Amino acid sequence: MKITLFENQQKEVRRFARFFLVGLSGTLLDFGILSGLKLVAGMPTLLANIISFSCGVVNNFTLNRNWTFSESRDRNWLPQFGKFVAINLVALSLNSLIVLALEGPMGALLHHPQHGYIPAKVVATGVVFVYNFFANRLWAFRDGLTP
Repeated sequence: MKITLFENQQKEVRRFARFFLVGLSGTLLDFGILSGLKLVAGMPTLLANIISFSCGVVNNFTLNRNWTFSESRDRNWLPQFGKFVAINLVALSLNSLIVLALEGPMGALLHHPQHGYIPAKVVATGVVFVYNFFANRLWAFRDGLTP
């Protein structure tokens, strides 16, 4: 059975929506852990961001492999995870640069320097989300692509 262009587009829209929901769950986990590490544990922003982002990565790989890109479940998970981690190391670098660059200005804008990391993280998350979808779709979970 041949898949029409319209059917393929619908499938990709559903996949993007699933990726968004998975990303949302990872983001909530990331933000929660980041805030806990900053506010409760008193960690510096960079270290707290690396730890919280990493927790989100593990969450997102598991859910994306099993739900968003379920066609790729038949493949060995280790090479996929390696690609996913490589993509997310770039994403973490980008995310951290944006958070660190915007934390001060956002804190000043809010008149609460200690909370500047929150809007900075929101901006970073939006930028990294777009990069992440396309990088994962075209490389880590490529085996799920339909012609």
